[in-house]
Amino acid sequence: MQSIVVCDDQSDVLDALGFLLKGAGYRAELTAGPSEALEAVLRSRPALVLTDMNFTRDTTSGAEGLALLEALRALPEPPPVVVMTAWGEVDLAVEAMRRGAADFVQKPWDNARLLASLERCILEANSQRWEKDAARRVQQRLMAPEIRRLGLIEYRASFEPAQEVGGDYHDLFQLPGDSFSFVLADVSGKGMAAALLMANLQALFHAQEPELRRQPVALLRRINAHFHAATAPEHYCTLFYAVYESGHLRYVNCGHPAATLQRGSGVQETLDASERPIGLFAEWNGQEQTTSFNPGDQLIVLSDGYTEADEALDDRTRIDLLFHSQPDNPTTSAVH
Repeated sequence: MQSIVVCDDQSDVLDALGFLLKGAGYRAELTAGPSEALEAVLRSRPALVLTDMNFTRDTTSGAEGLALLEALRALPEPPPVVVMTAWGEVDLAVEAMRRGAADFVQKPWDNARLLASLERCILEANSQRWEKDAARRVQQRLMAPEIRRLGLIEYRASFEPAQEVGGDYHDLFQLPGDSFSFVLADVSGKGMAAALLMANLQALFHAQEPELRRQPVALLRRINAHFHAATAPEHYCTLFYAVYESGHLRYVNCGHPAATLQRGSGVQETLDASERPIGLFAEWNGQEQTTSFNPGDQLIVLSDGYTEADEALDDRTRIDLLFHSQPDNPTTSAVH
């Protein structure tokens, strides 16, 4: 049985809504104020919240209801919220919808219309949740945690989206011999929109011929042209792209946080951004940088989720390259 948290400071309203919802097959949890309603949501994870907007006598601003709405929308898995307003409070209802309410009903309500609204909002929320779960599963397959051994180099990658899906992208491409290239990119935006752009970027990298992956500047020039043509003007991505060959790392940092190169001797170097992000302009021109990569060295490349003030608000991706002094015996996994 699906549960609905009802929040209203009038006991007769709570009783009426409780009887109505029970008759419609819902389990109603009745609360008399915003703090009690929020506690109920955290405890029982209901299918929906139905809440009044005003709780202080002679107050019509709806400030308490809006504050509750924002608190609910800030939860990791927010339930849909339907708000109740009095006749003549259309502006308040519009503001509630702007801040994320799924629907609004006016008091006194029509039972059939109220139940239809609740059912529709629950169905839509379930559908959206299913779509997000499906997208998350797809992206997890694209961005699976990786530990690969290529000759003396150990490659490790991890991805932690802030939401169901995110806009970070990492990939590894094997080249002839023990050479390889890799990329860590961060697409502008968050959530589903960023994930779609990330999928577009991944497709662009995979569409390029292997030989081009050995040429960072030529590759990124082509990627930029396609990405710019396929996205809106405000979209772009920062990225770090590198090619490892014979003890040397050739790289381009396009507006990405500086990578850290920890030498086996204890010296730490930074590989700073020197080129502009991808997708800002139709044409991109840059230069690659080169550094040595020796046994005992470790390269760390991070997305900006690790540097934000509130890490929980952004995706976090990390790539580590470790240069071992001895070869590894286990069979190397296949790489894209």
